[in-house]
Amino acid sequence: MAICDWPEDDRPREKLLQRGAQALSDAELLAIFLRTGVAGKSAVDMARDLVIQFGGLTRLFAASRTEFCAVHGLGDAKYAQLQAVLEMARRALAEEMRQGDALASPAAVRDYLRLALAGKAYEVFCVVFLDTQHRVLAVEELFRGTLTQTSVYPREVVKRALAHNAAALILAHNHPSGLAEPSRADETLTQALKSALALVDVNIIDHFIVGNGYAMSFAERGLL
Repeated sequence: MAICDWPEDDRPREKLLQRGAQALSDAELLAIFLRTGVAGKSAVDMARDLVIQFGGLTRLFAASRTEFCAVHGLGDAKYAQLQAVLEMARRALAEEMRQGDALASPAAVRDYLRLALAGKAYEVFCVVFLDTQHRVLAVEELFRGTLTQTSVYPREVVKRALAHNAAALILAHNHPSGLAEPSRADETLTQALKSALALVDVNIIDHFIVGNGYAMSFAERGLL
């Protein structure tokens, strides 16, 4: 049955308008983006299949162009639309993060880092550079690795901090496995960076590990 033949209260678009986006399931939200299904499948059916096939929205959003376009009913146009939506979301969160004290809006920082790093098939290490008022100066991806690890060089982090005249940093990296738990190597690296940056009077405010749908904070765990 086509979505237009469903009871009005069950149609994703009408449901969103009446009850708000938070009332919709992942598949229903994705169905609004897809707009149409394929022969024998409504947009909602297709969206459910996509969520299952990719293992969730995070991995779907991180899919490569080849992986995305290989699905029947999708293609370059839908891929371009999705990337545009994701980039607008990143920029909106980056604007929110830059509007004031990063510590006064920790949710914006966490959400930005989750959107920027979650679902990637390789490890990425990035740094948020802050001034003395904890306002965001810049966000940079400094190192990129493999499925299981990346090499981070404290000297390079110090150089970039000095280049931005930063007073403090927020560190972040992802775990492609999806598990946002710190390893012993993560803890050792954080302490090494903390010591190196202390020599130039730069503080580490936090270190986030991003997994599937979650960002773990070193500061909240008492690991700094």
